[in-house]
Amino acid sequence: MDDKRNIIMAILLTGIILFGWPLLMEQFFPDMANKNEVVEQADAPANDQVGGDVSVPGNGSTDIGAAAAPAAIRPLATVLRESPRVLIETPRLQGSINLKGGRIDDLTLTDHTVDMSKDSKPVRLFAPSGTENAYFSRVGWAGDGVAVPDDNTIWSADQSRLTPDTPVTLSWSNETGQTYRIKLSIDPDYLITTEQSIVNRGENAIALRPYGLINRKRDLDNIPANEASTWTIHSGPVGVYEGAANYDVDYENLAGEEPGFFAGLFGTSAVAGTNSYDKEVSWLGFTDKYWLGALIPENINDVDAKFRSGGGDIFQAEIARKSAQIIAPGKQLTTTTRLFAGAKENALLEKYEAEYGIKNLDRAIDWGWFYWFEKPLFYLLNWLFKLVGNFGVAIILMTFVVRGLMFPIAQKQFASMAQMRAVQPKMKAIQEKYKDDKQQQQQEIMKLYKDEKVNPLAGCLPIFLQIPIFFALYKVLMLSIEMRHQPFVLWIQDLSAPDPLTPVNLFGLLPFDPPSFLAVGILPILMGITMHLQFKLNPAPMDPMQKQIFSIMPWILVFIMAPFAAGLQLYWTVSNILTIAQQKWLYSRHPQMKEMMAKEAEEKAKKAAADKAGA
Repeated sequence: MDDKRNIIMAILLTGIILFGWPLLMEQFFPDMANKNEVVEQADAPANDQVGGDVSVPGNGSTDIGAAAAPAAIRPLATVLRESPRVLIETPRLQGSINLKGGRIDDLTLTDHTVDMSKDSKPVRLFAPSGTENAYFSRVGWAGDGVAVPDDNTIWSADQSRLTPDTPVTLSWSNETGQTYRIKLSIDPDYLITTEQSIVNRGENAIALRPYGLINRKRDLDNIPANEASTWTIHSGPVGVYEGAANYDVDYENLAGEEPGFFAGLFGTSAVAGTNSYDKEVSWLGFTDKYWLGALIPENINDVDAKFRSGGGDIFQAEIARKSAQIIAPGKQLTTTTRLFAGAKENALLEKYEAEYGIKNLDRAIDWGWFYWFEKPLFYLLNWLFKLVGNFGVAIILMTFVVRGLMFPIAQKQFASMAQMRAVQPKMKAIQEKYKDDKQQQQQEIMKLYKDEKVNPLAGCLPIFLQIPIFFALYKVLMLSIEMRHQPFVLWIQDLSAPDPLTPVNLFGLLPFDPPSFLAVGILPILMGITMHLQFKLNPAPMDPMQKQIFSIMPWILVFIMAPFAAGLQLYWTVSNILTIAQQKWLYSRHPQMKEMMAKEAEEKAKKAAADKAGA
């Protein structure tokens, strides 16, 4: 009766996991649960799209101003033709600067494509106001009693192209003798340096407050699945204040919406409408999984920073001098601000940290709680990738390294397993003797463990050690731009995406796409098979319920792991194979264990035959 109840419970548990898991995936891991949508939507270029605008200060104000509601819908090509522009040409960035308003509002990343198709377009990061994915940056001055440039100002440029070798200076003068200049320099990668200066040739002193901003439109109801913020991967407003990275601010919080379950569980501290910071502001901006737009002040101790929402899905990140600066007649004020606009490549972020003293810029990558472990794992994996040139092979080599480091622990696990097998006959005798007294049974078993010096939990240690390794690898694969679109062999052309080949539709021969929880690829199936074989080598649990759970666990994990990155599935499969090989080798070193397992299998077969004959 108990066995039947346990089987029923195991079946119910399986059903709950199989059908409940997709709902959990869609809620908390949308970037994996909706992977089919991601392929079509991720990093979509801003062509023929709609957008928003920003309100910045006019005359007589030292406040930067709040973001404004969207403007009319217009195609990208149309918007780009509406105003004069200075071209941006670097080895890795292409785009232009809008001379109306002095905005950097047109940037594409030439060495990153939207998807892996031959005709895929480059990833668009910045797009001008008036397009759906409006996203741009500008610097300016908030003035009190003096005419300052605004969004309608037409700047003059001394060059037609901004390149790493040719900086561009924008200039504009008002009617009272003030001349404003913005000198833009760009490096071969993703860093733009802005020197904004004001020369006062007027008769009176003026008060100005230099600022910089990044403005972005985000339709909260239609954020692409791979760009949505989850409890494991932050996407949205981000920055480093008071020496620490802050991932607490979300678009939803700024817009006044309720945070998601996990956001609320882990204590989001954002305030609807505006979030301000004024201590050691190292940088702030907006992040996606792979891309970043961030403002970097030169003096981290003389900055007021702010995130704000202006309605209409418009959000703004701002930095400004803490107070207005007095510029006497004949004097000049210069302020330097840097803008990072590009891919979150770890080596590049660390280079900028060292070169410019930008604190914790690498935390733009949301490494999370296991930062101390994920970075070394990333370094190892990236080094192996550069060594062999194939990321899948690098994962396999890394698995060998990890299993090698864990070999002594595995030996202890095997010794514990041997001890458990040795005392199993005595445990069975105790269970039979005290089958009607569970409390006494537990006491006798604990006494047996003590007398025989057996630790039943010792065998679980490698499993617990695998958890941070597995989670760290998950984060590395999901976050690192270095791993994006990296092929392995045959049908696996992107190890950061799930295995695309599934027998459910006969490997693509049938013209339909199965639901995400049924789209089980070849790698997760191999993972389940190897895990089943691994469990078969372990001692059979004494409890019937545990036996049922262990027997179905590999097949449950097949469905659970199906939406995860193929690189993660590859790691787990290879790790299982190495574990099986290690167990086989250890069994060869301990023949008595092999004999014990053979005897147990023989007794089990006899019992099954007897039960069948009795039926």
